[in-house]
Amino acid sequence: MSAVHWPSAERVARRMAGSYPLEGTYHEALFASRAPAMVEKAALLVAEETGLQWAGLPSVEVVSRADWASANLGSFEAMLAPAEERLAGNGRSGLGRRLASRLMGVEVGALVGILSRKVLGQYELVLPADDDERGDTIMFVGGNVLAMERAYEFRPDEFRFWVALHECTHRLQFVGVPWMRDYFLSLVHELIDASFPDDGGRGRIRELREAARRGRPLMDEAGLLGMLATPEQRALIDRMQALMSLLEGHGHVVMDRIGARELVTQDRMSRVLKARRLDPRMKAFLRATGLEMKMRQYELGERFIEGVERHAGFDALDRVWEGPEHLPTLEEISDPAAWLERVA
Repeated sequence: MSAVHWPSAERVARRMAGSYPLEGTYHEALFASRAPAMVEKAALLVAEETGLQWAGLPSVEVVSRADWASANLGSFEAMLAPAEERLAGNGRSGLGRRLASRLMGVEVGALVGILSRKVLGQYELVLPADDDERGDTIMFVGGNVLAMERAYEFRPDEFRFWVALHECTHRLQFVGVPWMRDYFLSLVHELIDASFPDDGGRGRIRELREAARRGRPLMDEAGLLGMLATPEQRALIDRMQALMSLLEGHGHVVMDRIGARELVTQDRMSRVLKARRLDPRMKAFLRATGLEMKMRQYELGERFIEGVERHAGFDALDRVWEGPEHLPTLEEISDPAAWLERVA
């Protein structure tokens, strides 16, 4: 039996995602018809800005919130499949496990459904499959983009192109850096494998009880994932956070720099999105789910990129793409001079 009841996750996610009134209208259809050309133009500018080699063209889709949620649940299910097969082989079954599976499905579905109301765009990484290639798709969540444009009176052509710059940068990081895709997936698989301890997590629960008794904080910005993590998992989480901080920060710096040259309203759009990430109403939810770590990735990553440039020029960042050993550690993300000293 699966650790996550995926049909329950899908039902809850689609219900939580809801819909935007302009989904399925000519507004979204017009967006979808123009999106491929917009992505192609953005790709050329991003490749020129970064010096990385663009290859081929991705699929480009404008999707609903519910369809974005379904696509991501499908990716999660594919990534978790090997670990779930191992878990199924341990002989545990019964009513308790079935209830736990459905509860996990509801929790995962609720989280993905809530996220679907916030995401503007996403580059879906190519994932290996038995019979085909999944991913290599740039998705725009049409309802969310349209809602932002109307709420803040953004120029649709500029806002959509600005979002496309960010997603094209993420695609270039994976297709223009030969080792990046395999390295990222190896981190994901290591983290998943480490998430199924032989004792069912009882040892970690004892550690949490001891921390509570001593008055130490149980939850940091890694949220529930960090709270339940073993030392081995925390090391993997730190490596993943360092990588994602680099990629997200690089994406934001590139989109802002190109936007400053190409788009009249770039400065205002950037200020609005940064304020949106800092919305205090979301802080408790972000901390509980570990997404506070995700939000800080933007800020830490941008500071790292800008710090490298200040010390050694933007071209010095090219060292980071030469191999996994040149990636900054989590400590170096906050100390770009230390990273420069190590790799120079």
